[in-house]
Amino acid sequence: MESTPAPGENVAVLRKARGLGQAKLARLAGISVSYLTKIEVGVRPTTPPVAAALAKAMHVPVQRIYGQPFLGPSEQADLLNDLRGAVRRYTLPKEDVPDPALLAADVDRAMKLRAETRYLELLGLLPQLLGQVTAAALSSPGEAGAWTQVSDVYGCAYAAAHRLSQPDLADMIVSRQAWAAQQTWNPGAEVSAAWNEAGTYQSAGQYEDGLAIVERAISRYESAPGDGSPARALALGSLHLRGVVLASRHRDAGATEDHLQKAKRHARGIPRDILKHNLTFGQENTALYELAAHIELGEPGRAASMGGSLLRTPPTTLTPNRLGRMHIDIARARLDTKDYAGAEEALEKAFGVAPQMTEVHPMAREVIRVLFVLHQRARPHLMTMAKRSGLAE
Repeated sequence: MESTPAPGENVAVLRKARGLGQAKLARLAGISVSYLTKIEVGVRPTTPPVAAALAKAMHVPVQRIYGQPFLGPSEQADLLNDLRGAVRRYTLPKEDVPDPALLAADVDRAMKLRAETRYLELLGLLPQLLGQVTAAALSSPGEAGAWTQVSDVYGCAYAAAHRLSQPDLADMIVSRQAWAAQQTWNPGAEVSAAWNEAGTYQSAGQYEDGLAIVERAISRYESAPGDGSPARALALGSLHLRGVVLASRHRDAGATEDHLQKAKRHARGIPRDILKHNLTFGQENTALYELAAHIELGEPGRAASMGGSLLRTPPTTLTPNRLGRMHIDIARARLDTKDYAGAEEALEKAFGVAPQMTEVHPMAREVIRVLFVLHQRARPHLMTMAKRSGLAE
């Protein structure tokens, strides 16, 4: 993996290129000069809300702050180019319609690779699979099941593009997913598309707009006929979880609590977390979102306490991508509470369950960077993680 400049280094370079002093940039971003200084020298992590505020103040995309990590530059670039081509020709698939059973098996495989964070394998599968599911759907106008497959595969593509820091590709994929979901009345697919659409605003730091997407999707789904089925709880609960992230990063404690309580209410009727249309929902996943919200709202002690409980009684129904994210959030909380050994331990667990995601996840990389700056270089396990993430030679 290529080594990339730290976000704090990027902030300093962009700030100086725009002729901004630290005091002015800090004022524009709504943070203290001391905090900005610590970010630039690498002793404080650049969190998503702070990155968004700095990017807005300097009129650059959030991605300019975090830079571009790579799993393997040439291989990944080739695979992403193939995916771009398939997404671009979304109404002109080159592939023939395959056997329905084989196609269903490949769609299931793609969703499993996404859940297991095996992004390179997923990228290798997606271009042809997108063409095949689209060809099948176009040959069966109005068939909800066929278009659901198209939407689900685009959902897998979004996950890969988002996690590999390709915001322009992720935006294009979301528009294609929405197109597929709207080809026939399919509320479940529409919820998945809305979840990812709100995610593009989340990645860009446009939290209010993302919340508007979530609220619109909730209102639309609630107005559709339905009862208290697990599928309905999954759809509405998942949208409220996206709302938890957006509201907490927007530092709106009231909206965060509202979305969280509604998600908990939907989760109570689901004894075991379920995964459908690339959405995971249930009581265990809701707890993970609550932990992350405590961090974003400036309560790392509460998050660390929750993290300790989750590690003592680990979730048993969640996929590697959710477990990996849980460990990354626990590492963030422990770093903020100065439990450096605990942060390193949580990162090791994240690498163990979701290595490809952890290698490129912005906050995993930020925790590693800060631990390095705080004189933890001699720790062999930390050095191993840094090398895997391209942060050390």
